[in-house]
Amino acid sequence: MGNVLLEERTEEELWELYKKTRDPKIREAFIKQYAPLVKYVAGKIAVGMPHTVEFDDLVGFGVFGLLDAIDKYDPAKNVKFKTYAVTRIRGAIFDELRSIDWVPRSVRQKTKELEETISTLEAQLGRTATDQEIAQALGMDEEEYLKTVMKISGTSLLSLNDIWFSGDENDRMSIGDSIEAPASLNPEVIVEKDEIRRIIVEAINELPEKEKKVLILYYYEDLTLKEIGQVLDVTESRVSQLHTKAIVRLRAKLTNIRKGIV
Repeated sequence: MGNVLLEERTEEELWELYKKTRDPKIREAFIKQYAPLVKYVAGKIAVGMPHTVEFDDLVGFGVFGLLDAIDKYDPAKNVKFKTYAVTRIRGAIFDELRSIDWVPRSVRQKTKELEETISTLEAQLGRTATDQEIAQALGMDEEEYLKTVMKISGTSLLSLNDIWFSGDENDRMSIGDSIEAPASLNPEVIVEKDEIRRIIVEAINELPEKEKKVLILYYYEDLTLKEIGQVLDVTESRVSQLHTKAIVRLRAKLTNIRKGIV
């Protein structure tokens, strides 16, 4: 099929045609059109990552997600391709990061210790724990606790994308997917997924105001950490700290909830 004919069609028509024909020229056109989306997603993930994680590597991992999204996208499900592709691109990047095991063991252990402490503490208190209470439970002063939070900031995005619900490959849902617009859903699992999403939203609403605001601005409004700092009039490192605290606290809350529903 000639390029002129491709250019004359709407994107909706191209998707329908690609679904029927699997024309490599249409696939190539989609790859070219959405390549900037891979860089955009990789750029957001790169924020807060250690310097050992190269941006170009993240882009390379993300390309696999884009290719996967193009091959599996179903326009009949009434989900915009961009929304679907972002989830697949991000998933591919995090899957690859997990496989190369880039997080130092000491950082992983500290993250787990922090989540378990908050989980136990908030279950006992029946409310959101303060920084001071968490620090005390960890046997630290508040300053040391906040330094620990900064040390694990690079893992917070990864932990947010851990699988929360898992059916077959197309029904997987992470905490991150739940904060954002829903991915395409199969009818038989939509009720269960909506319930899980509701639980996650409730858990987010229980976060301290500033932490909740950072999550909303980052995941709903799609701002960078630097832009959020400008909105909240705080430094980028402070936003990173708030983001990490929010994710660790959210995962701790969901651990307590999940024990009751899974």
